Amino acid sequence: MGIDDKFKNAAEDAGGKLKETAGRATDDEELQAEGETDQTKASLKKAGENVKDAFKD
Repeated sequence: MGIDDKFKNAAEDAGGKLKETAGRATDDEELQAEGETDQTKASLKKAGENVKDAFKD
């Protein structure tokens, strides 16, 4: 997994957490759901990259 990919995934995860928190604070269910979706996408990308790395060895 490249450094760029790790950084992008971490940024997407952090952004998702911020959106989720802001959504909860403002009772904006749509923003909260969007944040949760962003976090899920980042987690799936990370898992996919980990699988790729496992097969490289």
